[in-house]
Amino acid sequence: MFADRIEAGLYLADKLKKYKNKPGVVLAVPRGGVPLGYIIARELNMPMEVILTKKIGHPTNPEYAIGAVSMTEKIIVPHAGVSEEYIEKETEKIRKKLRENYLKFMRDKKPAELAEKIVILVDDGIATGNTLISTISMLRKLNPAKIVVAVPVAPKSAVAKLSKMVDELVIPLIPEDFHGVGAFYEDFEQVSDEEVIGYLDKLNNNLMNT
Repeated sequence: MFADRIEAGLYLADKLKKYKNKPGVVLAVPRGGVPLGYIIARELNMPMEVILTKKIGHPTNPEYAIGAVSMTEKIIVPHAGVSEEYIEKETEKIRKKLRENYLKFMRDKKPAELAEKIVILVDDGIATGNTLISTISMLRKLNPAKIVVAVPVAPKSAVAKLSKMVDELVIPLIPEDFHGVGAFYEDFEQVSDEEVIGYLDKLNNNLMNT
């Protein structure tokens, strides 16, 4: 059990201290992953960005993911009856929303080059891991030196899936009985867009002053 996201971030940062001052980037999943990402990036002296991805839903069941899209990449699992036209239309619609969110959070800053960098992917917890799996598949296309997933809590099923896909997992809590991420925090208040922007600005100021 963690008091809040800040305590969880400090715990993870301590487990990741071997990466301090190494060429890397912290990619935080908004919004809940950003407070943890801020702490980790600050302690490791790395830049932080938000990582924006969204699933593509099946045309007859939008909740069922047939793939995922980032601003530059996409992963699609072929399904009978799903046309290329539908996929392209959904991809463009999702990318428009992702670009709006990127502009809101990162403003005019260009995304970092990830080739040959240590990428530390951070969230406040994992439920199924399916969205993160798609994100990792897309990140692999960018040829990072290493992908590390750092989250405070995840169920065994998600850990089993992720362990086959990344170079390192840092997950201190892997409970037998998992009933949602929020159950492992005393304070699990929703993180606002304004807080996300505040953490990004504060980190940028810290990095400029070091």
